[in-house]
Amino acid sequence: MSSSPDSAPPQASRRPSPILWLVLAGVLVLGAVAVWSVVNGRLPFGAPSFNGTVIQSPDLAADFTLTASTGERLSLSDLRGRVVLMYFGYTFCPDACPTTLNELKKATAALGDRADEVQVVMVTVDPQRDTPEVLREYLAHFDPSFLGLTGSEEEILAAATPLGIYFAAHEGSEATGYLVDHTTSVLAIDKEGYLRLLYSFETPGEAIAEDMRHLVRQ
Repeated sequence: MSSSPDSAPPQASRRPSPILWLVLAGVLVLGAVAVWSVVNGRLPFGAPSFNGTVIQSPDLAADFTLTASTGERLSLSDLRGRVVLMYFGYTFCPDACPTTLNELKKATAALGDRADEVQVVMVTVDPQRDTPEVLREYLAHFDPSFLGLTGSEEEILAAATPLGIYFAAHEGSEATGYLVDHTTSVLAIDKEGYLRLLYSFETPGEAIAEDMRHLVRQ
């Protein structure tokens, strides 16, 4: 004999338990933290796609001390706390150096209020002609905040070699005098002193600025 509808047992309640609500809330919080971390480059899979070549060195960039365009002795480690965009060039350079410095000027200008967190440094590969005064006057044409560094040829070689920078003087024309062949890359050293990025010649300033926005946040 079948049971009547009135005698059917009551169905169990389908309301989620408090524990389930807590689990769901935890998942949402962790998801929000993960998204924030990805956006800010805090997780490996959230690392930004840089325009420069990424350098993954476990060691700090080798420290060195040279004479700045301000007339004072300056070490690379003195610039910790700022991102350093470093270029090895010289004031008599006819083409690559002014082109690169113009792009670095565009890069820092694009950073706006955060430009003071990035320091552009040009280390001369022509110490015979590039005194601190000559460097200061030359770099002021691009941006007065740009720093020049000079020293003896041995000091500059000691600074350049660990960074993979090459330079060598050779004869030029009667009008130019001797010229210096040199690596034209720009190196980005982060706030902690690690070499992070390498930019090839003619990398646009806007592309460099985009990378700098990530590095100044770290």
